[in-house]
Amino acid sequence: MKQAYDEFAAYYDRLMTDVDYDAWAAYLAGLLREGGVQPEQVVLDCACGTGEITLRLHKAGYRMTGADVSEPMLAQAQQKARKAGAAIPFVRQAMQELLVHKPVSAITCACDGVNYLLTQKDVFRFFSGANRALKDGGLLLFDISSAYKLEKILGGQTFGEDEPECTYLWQNCFDEQSRLLEMRLAFFTPDGKGAYKRFDERHVQRAHTKEELTALLEQSGFTVEGVYEAFTRNPASEQSERIQFVVRKTRNV
Repeated sequence: MKQAYDEFAAYYDRLMTDVDYDAWAAYLAGLLREGGVQPEQVVLDCACGTGEITLRLHKAGYRMTGADVSEPMLAQAQQKARKAGAAIPFVRQAMQELLVHKPVSAITCACDGVNYLLTQKDVFRFFSGANRALKDGGLLLFDISSAYKLEKILGGQTFGEDEPECTYLWQNCFDEQSRLLEMRLAFFTPDGKGAYKRFDERHVQRAHTKEELTALLEQSGFTVEGVYEAFTRNPASEQSERIQFVVRKTRNV
């Protein structure tokens, strides 16, 4: 079983073509500006993956740094930045171990990064590290796939897709006691000789609740300014599938 986002990194973007990254980045840029973080200020993009959001925020005028724990995903991001002529540093760094040379104006974390933190201890470590990495009054933007989505929509389901460059099967199992969603993915890629190569990955996400995260944020020196249904300014509901948090550093920890 491969580590998460190991061989998958080379196929990740091809399987995410239905994601409107332009709209996603524009939404985050709007939240940054509304929160007082203007272009030319420094933003750290945690769990940046292949850099789709990072590059778009750079294009919007922000001085970006991308961080991710997966070297193969960072390699994809670096290749894109070079191709775009964008001078963006990408660093290998776990979310629970944030370290910056100078405090930044904002931290972003899009597309389930916090779901991959499987314990409240790890979430607290991320929030505390974000607090230390931010300037006074700095902004933290992150989203989660909601507990409703992980339990009711993904849990117990199997998905698949057959594309010319990659076919995959995605099986999900949700454990109510641990509140963990285990995702087992099997990929089949053509080897150019009429056969297929298979590789497998296992991903695990936790169904965090708004209440849990809000309490941990407050312990970590943040004030919650908004909890929205993602891509809107509407309050998140019990059936929101993606939830966007907008929080501000109001004290040091």
